Amino acid sequence: MIRTLLTRAGLVAAGVLTATLATATPAAAHGADAPDGTDYRTTVSGITPARDGLSVRVVEAGARLELTNRTGRPVEVIGYSGEPYLRIGPDGVFENAHSPATYLNRTIAGETTLPPEADPAAAPSWRRVADGPSVRWHDQRALYRESAPPSAVRAAPEREHRIRDWAVPLRDGADPVEIRGALDWVPPPDAYTWWAIATVGLLAVGAVGLLAAGSVPGARALAGLGALLVAGGAAAVVYTVGRELDAGAQGVGGVLLGLLGGQIWALLTGLGAIGAGGYALARRPAADFAVALAGACLALFAGVANAAVFARSVAPVPWPATSARVLVAIVLIAGAGATAAGVLRLHAARTPTATRV
Repeated sequence: MIRTLLTRAGLVAAGVLTATLATATPAAAHGADAPDGTDYRTTVSGITPARDGLSVRVVEAGARLELTNRTGRPVEVIGYSGEPYLRIGPDGVFENAHSPATYLNRTIAGETTLPPEADPAAAPSWRRVADGPSVRWHDQRALYRESAPPSAVRAAPEREHRIRDWAVPLRDGADPVEIRGALDWVPPPDAYTWWAIATVGLLAVGAVGLLAAGSVPGARALAGLGALLVAGGAAAVVYTVGRELDAGAQGVGGVLLGLLGGQIWALLTGLGAIGAGGYALARRPAADFAVALAGACLALFAGVANAAVFARSVAPVPWPATSARVLVAIVLIAGAGATAAGVLRLHAARTPTATRV
């Protein structure tokens, strides 16, 4: 029985891995190359001069700017050579095929090779790219793109540093307008501390699997593992929703669409852990197997996949970065700990009891 279940678990895991690799594309998470965390904080101070109906915000942990135009008239974003780059108006969003920014801003690194038609001196060639009043884009003026930190950061890495104040020019009809903001370097946390917390926690949870499954403490341990999996699954769902909110999703429909399009595996493993935890709390048959499998998926797809926040000061959620680290630590402790405990209990069930002489 146990061997059959383990075989099925291997097949399920292989299927999940194959599906993940087959569906993994650059656009699979948020906006193509949204970071899992960064040490550079991009903030927006506002639009100068202010315009009623025109608003801007930072999304995807600072990787993109989002401009929303509800003025009823078209507004242009100006590119790096002073050319029209984007146009947002009542008829939708358009990009200028002749603007170099159209191609450079497709990746956060700005390393796209410019095609021959990219000529900032040419008359704009507008092509429609989206409906609605909002547009999001990488903007090199609001990002830090060098591989090494600035000299001031290298000299005093324990301090916060202002890298620069930045501005992105707009044009509202004939009037010049600017988006203004700042780029700061924020010292990262001590990743070793967070990994130590997660490791100690998962080892403590895994040790619960040493309790005899048929004993009263063992039965209570199974219920405890179930409750922990429910908590870990809930933490995974909360973190995943937070990522979508930080990516600019608005409303229940927008969040659900983002979850299904970019965070499906983290969402499914979180929900699966909640289900497996309830299954264990009910002490159903093969609960140990369900706990081990759900815990492994939770730790891999919702824990390890988001563990970059342990070493980054800016997390891709709309809450303090410490909250994000706590959520990911809970996911790792619950997932990996439940896996270890479940495997130990399964192994004990397979070990024959010694015959007394």
